[in-house]
Amino acid sequence: MTRPPAEEAATGPGKQDDSGVKAAAAQKPAEGKETPAVKAAVGAADAAGHLPHVTDDDVLLTARQRRKEEREARRQAKDTAYELRRQRKKNNDGTSSRGHNIVDGSGLAEAFPDHESTELESGAVRRRITHGVVLVLLLALLVTGLVLAGMIQRGELELTLGPGKPTPTPESCPSEKLDYPANKSVSVNVYNASTKEGRAGTVAEELKKRGFTVKTVANGRTQYSAPAVIISGPSGHAAAFALQRNLPNTDYVQDERKDSTVDVVLTGSFAGFVAVPKVDETPGVLSCPRLAPKKTAPATAPATAQATLPAAAPAK
Repeated sequence: MTRPPAEEAATGPGKQDDSGVKAAAAQKPAEGKETPAVKAAVGAADAAGHLPHVTDDDVLLTARQRRKEEREARRQAKDTAYELRRQRKKNNDGTSSRGHNIVDGSGLAEAFPDHESTELESGAVRRRITHGVVLVLLLALLVTGLVLAGMIQRGELELTLGPGKPTPTPESCPSEKLDYPANKSVSVNVYNASTKEGRAGTVAEELKKRGFTVKTVANGRTQYSAPAVIISGPSGHAAAFALQRNLPNTDYVQDERKDSTVDVVLTGSFAGFVAVPKVDETPGVLSCPRLAPKKTAPATAPATAQATLPAAAPAK
């Protein structure tokens, strides 16, 4: 297709219509980035040697038109929302007020549905009962522990760990009837538990004179208060009986020794021996004064004063 001469003259030789280039330049964004259409138009014009001149006014005009369209769209959206609010107010259906939704009874029922059953299940009831019983038991255990701790602290209760101590058998005095043995068959140890020095030696010498066999002479101690304490094992009962007949007011104590030796422990109240001619060698039993029941004095009835009445005067 040939162009009219007037048009060709207007454009001049070697010039092309730059309307396509201008249209592509008008599509260029304001931030300076080139679109594919602009790149293609620029490339074609550059190849032909005629690069059209795109002014800044064209770019600003395109951006201004875009902003204007955006403002128009926002204005239309506001108008639409305003018309919608006016329509709601005009209807006055009671579902909204001043831009807030009104919730009625049906809305509340929909938001908070009722439970299907208000009765507790049997399993829940059993669990509650079990929890209550466990709580009561724990409280009872706590109170019991506090009471026991108080008793232990006050000494009213004693806790023993391990096997308990054996109950001691009550002490008793041997009741068997014994014959008086020969003095030379008795082996004796003499101990001084008094404050008088040399008493054990003096008693040992006298025992030797009477035929007793003296083994040990030393100081000792005792918890008993008799003038002399005679101590032996079960096999030394006869030997202890002979010594009690020679030492007056003695107290016999039995221990666990296996031999027949006898210990004589002298206290501060020891007074001396029984004279040899007066020693009783007849059979008898051991003497344990500490184990004898204490004698109690008989209760005396208080004296009652008898009131004397004056003699009746003779009748006149």
